Amino acid sequence: MTITETPAPRSPSKLWRRTKTVLSVVLALAATFLGLLFVTFIIGRVVPIDPVLAIVGERASQAQIEAARTALGLDRPMWEQFYIYVVNVFQGDLGTSLLTRRPVLEDIMNVFPATLELATIATIFGVLTGIPAGVLAATRPGTWIDQIVRIIGLAGYSTPVFWLGLMGLLLFYGTLGWVGGGGRVGNEFVDILEFDIARVTGIVLIDSALAGEWAVFANALKHAILPSAVLGYYSMAYISRMTRSFMLNELSQEYITTARVKGMPEWRVIWVHALKNVMVPLITVIALSYANLLEGSVLTETVFSWPGLGMYITNALFSADMPAVLGGTVVVGLVFVAINMLSDVLYRLVDPRAK
Repeated sequence: MTITETPAPRSPSKLWRRTKTVLSVVLALAATFLGLLFVTFIIGRVVPIDPVLAIVGERASQAQIEAARTALGLDRPMWEQFYIYVVNVFQGDLGTSLLTRRPVLEDIMNVFPATLELATIATIFGVLTGIPAGVLAATRPGTWIDQIVRIIGLAGYSTPVFWLGLMGLLLFYGTLGWVGGGGRVGNEFVDILEFDIARVTGIVLIDSALAGEWAVFANALKHAILPSAVLGYYSMAYISRMTRSFMLNELSQEYITTARVKGMPEWRVIWVHALKNVMVPLITVIALSYANLLEGSVLTETVFSWPGLGMYITNALFSADMPAVLGGTVVVGLVFVAINMLSDVLYRLVDPRAK
């Protein structure tokens, strides 16, 4: 008689493990986003601004006020108002701006590319300068190079952004004339940008290049340099400090000592082996810096008259346009969630141990 062995129970398949990982990430993102919507909903109800009066005006009759309140659904229970608010947001309805009389989502789609352009250039500047500065400081601790990098980083955290922007305009635009002034392009190119260049991405540098309008491209680049450098300075300060900290820890590891004992060139030890391992946590640092620039460029956009999301939210706040303020807040939170998810994916790709 042939005896058959009972096969051992199989371990969960790789597909199932990946499915569980994806589901957990999706559930975490959904919970985070719902929490964000709840916070913005509560803010919209506790601020001392009556949305009904903002629409109908203070001279409206009581009947008109009650009719508007009913039309907005403000006479319903709070839980029902929140449910309607969540459903509307997931359908892409962030309300109507009281200032522009257009859907808030449409307004944000028009202004967000300007902020994206500014923050992207600033992040590139911060990465290209911050990482080398942090590495040099870590490889020469206590030297004058290290001290200069640390002082520059400290100044980046301490200097008010509006003061730095104003001084930059005074020196590089007003005195030297090296850069453009406020706005995304000069007055002589506004009509060309609005009527002759197709809005493909909303990013002037890309759209003007696609249209072959190199004069507009050069002028837009001239206007973007200074605000991007101001924002990029803060990004560089943060990235250089974190790079220095990570590199100091990495250069004290045993494998670095072993590589040096074996006669490996110092540049390869630092820029290949140590920096490769440092890039794993540095990805999260860069992603957070990018997210901060996307939502924290309010003062920079105001100083440079840059028509981005920060300036849009500021103008809405000064005009008591709460639908626009709350809609902008939701978009900023969504950007944070998306960038954190992207950084987590990149982290897993760079470091296989995180899978």
